[in-house]
Amino acid sequence: MAARSIRNPMLKVLLFVLCTLPTVARSEAPAPVEDWQAIIRSAPYWSSQGVFNNILDIRRWVLEESAYCSDSDRHLLFDHRGRFIGYISDGETSEETQKKLNQQREKLARQGRATGWTPGDASTTGYPFALGCNQPHARLGEALDRYLGKAPSDLLWGRWDDLDFASQAKPGNLHEALTYVYDTRRQQQRLSLPAELPRYLAGMLLIESGGQSRAHSAAGARGIMQLMPGVLVDCGVAERNHWHRLAQLDCAMKLMNRNARLLEPVINEHFPELPEAKRQRLFTLLLIQAYHGGAARIDRLMTDEELNGPARYFAEHHERFSAGDIAFGMVFHNLGRDRLGLASLYYVADVELATRALCDHSSLKDTVFCQSP
Repeated sequence: MAARSIRNPMLKVLLFVLCTLPTVARSEAPAPVEDWQAIIRSAPYWSSQGVFNNILDIRRWVLEESAYCSDSDRHLLFDHRGRFIGYISDGETSEETQKKLNQQREKLARQGRATGWTPGDASTTGYPFALGCNQPHARLGEALDRYLGKAPSDLLWGRWDDLDFASQAKPGNLHEALTYVYDTRRQQQRLSLPAELPRYLAGMLLIESGGQSRAHSAAGARGIMQLMPGVLVDCGVAERNHWHRLAQLDCAMKLMNRNARLLEPVINEHFPELPEAKRQRLFTLLLIQAYHGGAARIDRLMTDEELNGPARYFAEHHERFSAGDIAFGMVFHNLGRDRLGLASLYYVADVELATRALCDHSSLKDTVFCQSP
């Protein structure tokens, strides 16, 4: 028998609305992953495309106190590709902030914006990763002023070893001191480093100490290049001269040169198909990472069978990745192994940003220092 037609037009409208409304179901909260490293290990290597620029973006917000870090009482959240995916306003206490972070992590996973989540606390890394905007030591503008000798107290002169820089009557700034030490050691054939490295040494100085001659860390690093006492002793620097700015620059360059001798043949062996400019760029970034975390650890990223899976993949598919993506990807896919952490990536990103800021300065941007390959 044929169905009876509905004659009431209002009833027809009501039935149409009821039939076409989407079904609204409360999504269940996804269970947290027990170990955040499992999320990293399951991420395909190709997902490191763009990771370098993504991390640069969020670190720029921190250093410049801009964008989502224009309010310093916030934490940013980002995924294994370094992509910003959310933020929270900090709580009144660190415990409350951690609670809010974990709630946001669960929410991002429920919305499908994060592949899995795991809670964090004061001693445990959570995922998605969190980064605080409130980092008062990152005062890039003030560091640039010290480096360029804006205040008379930031100028220097003196002697170290066979180096004799400026004079009390005509002192120089840290930029002039760095270029003097570097050029002198190059002429003496004591250094063999990538052509772009001098400006990255300047960027490292800005990040390491902000140009403060008496800077020191809780771990015992000291001086403008934040060198450990043992490293300074290896450089032949007596304890009374550990804060000497010329000695600090000289020792930092010796350390970089030592790391370069170790890493250059390894990089050439494992990335033979990279175009020369790209390989040199990778070399520079890995030298910066080595200054922060040790050359042996960077070497193992390419030579250790447990760690070198990403390096082998990036070498085979290098055309898909920038040098920065390769340098960061090798660390990202090994986070939690061999004491590798996000701090290594933050450090390299900060040095990159500091170097760019330095070479955007009107007094340096058109100089050979900033224009060399």
